[in-house]
Amino acid sequence: MRAVRFDHFGPIEGLSVVELPEPQATGSVAIVRVEAAAINPSDLGNVFGKMSQTTLPRVPGRDYAGVVEDGPADWVGARVWGTGGDAGFTRDGTHAQFIGVPAASLKRMPENLSFGEAAAVGVSFVTAWCGVVESARLREGETCFVIGAGGSVGGAAAQIAKRIGATVIAAARRAPPPGSRISEIAEHLFIDTSDLRASVMDCTNGKGADVIYDTVGGPMLRTALSCLANKGRLVEISARQPEVSFNLADFYHHEQCLFGVDSLKRDLIASSEILDGLRSEFERKNYRPQPIAEGFPLDQVVDAYRRVAEGANGKIVLYPHQ
Repeated sequence: MRAVRFDHFGPIEGLSVVELPEPQATGSVAIVRVEAAAINPSDLGNVFGKMSQTTLPRVPGRDYAGVVEDGPADWVGARVWGTGGDAGFTRDGTHAQFIGVPAASLKRMPENLSFGEAAAVGVSFVTAWCGVVESARLREGETCFVIGAGGSVGGAAAQIAKRIGATVIAAARRAPPPGSRISEIAEHLFIDTSDLRASVMDCTNGKGADVIYDTVGGPMLRTALSCLANKGRLVEISARQPEVSFNLADFYHHEQCLFGVDSLKRDLIASSEILDGLRSEFERKNYRPQPIAEGFPLDQVVDAYRRVAEGANGKIVLYPHQ
């Protein structure tokens, strides 16, 4: 099979397309023909050497959608999707024509999505679910403020919050990609607003947001805390600025909570349970993946990764059999 591989950390130009033996099915491993595989920022960070758990040489890639080629008889031919914090890091990932996955992780993809759309869901919605539902425990009637709502994770968090019955307000550095749901569901969408605290306090009658989902990381932490209500919960999923400081007295006087969420801790099996719980919401069209900005064949993998590095406004997807 043809697969993307890197054998040293460094620039994305170190990625190459190579011929590798096809993985083989066993009693616990199924083989999936990968029809589409998204490229996430964490895949980029992996190539750069930012993930300490990665062993080399490695096929990168976390998200996929495809067809079961070999494995349990009742799964062969099924259209499936998946993601996992082990894929592309401690086991070969999805940027290949075939992938071996735990048979226990097989889950049918939504019938109404294309392979490209299904491949654009994994990391984004798993990360959003872990923060909004598992950590912050957002409730109906609360207000959820999403920082970085134009991105795929922020957009997913906003959709989950809306489905729970929360009021969604959002901020983005630039206009979301055409077709993004955030423009439909956010009651207030602030684009490149200079004074976010004033804007959030104004639209919450001075209370602040009950839950803030910050996809940006360190640079926005102090601003996020200033927008948080008493007993509010702040979710952080990245660390663009690893070292931060904030007023601890204000934090504890307001009885606020800070949660860290790392979707890399959810392997293919754990992530599959979350995806399976989301499937019916996609089929009912309550959830929608971030629009696909561009698709690439494996031969253009360096160009595809470069588009992610440049901040493509939408998902970048590989189609390994093109």
